[in-house]
Amino acid sequence: MAQFAENLKKLPGVSHIAAINLLDTAGDVQAVIENKAGSQGSVAVYNHLAQTYGAITPEAARKGLEMFAEHTEDARANPGKHGNIDRLLMLVEEGKTLRTKHVFAV
Repeated sequence: MAQFAENLKKLPGVSHIAAINLLDTAGDVQAVIENKAGSQGSVAVYNHLAQTYGAITPEAARKGLEMFAEHTEDARANPGKHGNIDRLLMLVEEGKTLRTKHVFAV
């Protein structure tokens, strides 16, 4: 299985994205992933999933968990340590979808 760093190299750049807002079916913001140190990889993965699937669906979340590679196992072993991965696990488990709204850098 590819490692997370290898997977990131295959994804489109995200320097033009300031943040990704995750919205529920009512359009309410459930989470914000800011493009800053510590979450840049998550922005890249969520951006790729949004472009590929149109939203963070359970299917997209499963793909995201594969992309996070070794971090997914760490997240399963340590709930709360990796919030953006925990969210994908929850979407798969509950069969829910989150829409994305990009906030572009100026």
